[in-house]
Amino acid sequence: MSVFQAVDMREGNPVTQIIRFAIPMLLGNIAQQLYNTVDSIIVGRFVGDNALAAVGSAGPILNLMIVLFVGVSVGASIMVSQYFGAQKREDLSKTVGCCLTMTALAAGVIMLVGPFIARPLLQLLNTPESIIDWCEQYLIIIFLGVLGGGYYNILSGVMRGLGDSVSALKFLLVATVVNIVLDYVFVAKFGMGVPGVAWATVIAQAVSAALALYKVLKMRDAFELKLHHLLPGSKYFGTLIRLGLPSGVTQAIFSMSMIVVQSLTNSFGEMFIAANVIVMRIDGFVMMPAFSLGTAMTTFAGQNIGAGLMDRVEKGARNGTLAAMGISAVITVLILIFGRGLMGVFTTTPELIDLSFRMMKILAPGYIAMEVTQCLSGIMRGAGDTVTPMWISIINTIVVRVPLAYGLVALSKTPELPQGNCAMMYVSLLTTWIIGATLTFILYRAGRWKKKAALV
Repeated sequence: MSVFQAVDMREGNPVTQIIRFAIPMLLGNIAQQLYNTVDSIIVGRFVGDNALAAVGSAGPILNLMIVLFVGVSVGASIMVSQYFGAQKREDLSKTVGCCLTMTALAAGVIMLVGPFIARPLLQLLNTPESIIDWCEQYLIIIFLGVLGGGYYNILSGVMRGLGDSVSALKFLLVATVVNIVLDYVFVAKFGMGVPGVAWATVIAQAVSAALALYKVLKMRDAFELKLHHLLPGSKYFGTLIRLGLPSGVTQAIFSMSMIVVQSLTNSFGEMFIAANVIVMRIDGFVMMPAFSLGTAMTTFAGQNIGAGLMDRVEKGARNGTLAAMGISAVITVLILIFGRGLMGVFTTTPELIDLSFRMMKILAPGYIAMEVTQCLSGIMRGAGDTVTPMWISIINTIVVRVPLAYGLVALSKTPELPQGNCAMMYVSLLTTWIIGATLTFILYRAGRWKKKAALV
């Protein structure tokens, strides 16, 4: 039996194939989300609410620094899926080699630059003095250990492009167990505080990267990986940049907007910062079906477009998006029923639980809209059109999200609430999600993405 068996998404019922492919990826994404969630639970329980706020406040800066990996990963997934669909072995081999080289370069930049800009960025965000030192320590450790997380994400993108969503799940489960154990040991037993959870994350990500690299090197049934494949040839390097850059720019803009909004969040004080961390940690899990199905749509579209099956792509897009919306509707109901209990996992402070749950209820309906955005954007990216989702994100973030957040908060200021109503932060986010879904649907229906289909 072959060491590697790719899932061929060019045959069978499209929705069944998409969901079957997405389930292992969903479990893997949940496991990956556990990294940050366990960090938050451990520091919240064993160190305090301020430590919980510190870990969360570091998030937007961390996300901004990993945009290089996002671009390479998206470009890799598109190229690998299309070359696999067209059965072009040598092109596939050179693409994988180019991805490995670019990941090393991106990690090197982050490791050199990240530690020097961490504190200035935190100060720019008006991070409270009570948590800024912890934030800085956390970021520096993560930046210095970014190579493991970068390689795991890129190699997972390669495996997904080939139809293998199971291996990434296995490696993440191993790494998650390592992370949980080390979190408890470093923080609860050794008293290392916030730096302890950062070291646990770095070590766990290195484990997952090593396992993923070993797997890729054994995938000889699909492609070869020799020394000359690591040289970034202009054709593959250029295509990877062309496809990946818009997604990297999208992530950068999103991260910068989160940094700008984080400054507004910080103005409400430590209690709201901690509540925002709790909501975003739960939000990360709730978003997993949307992200997983969106990525599955990218692989589905890539393989079928590579094989020239455009009618199958459109059928999968339509039925897959409807199925995703149904899944999200169920999740939304569960949040409204069990949300308060989820908040209690992170903290025992009643006021913090109440505040977090109030914010979560505002966001809940928006998860259905996010399914539309992720699924249809995934189809467009799989076709090679990464520019349209980028422009949607730019409009949604710069024109809608940031001005709306600041505007609604300003309008809600009263003598009783001199800083404004913090709930307006979440009203603006919900509005942004709905507008984004509407724009995505309109531009998907316009069909310009079809003209960009196929690299091969």
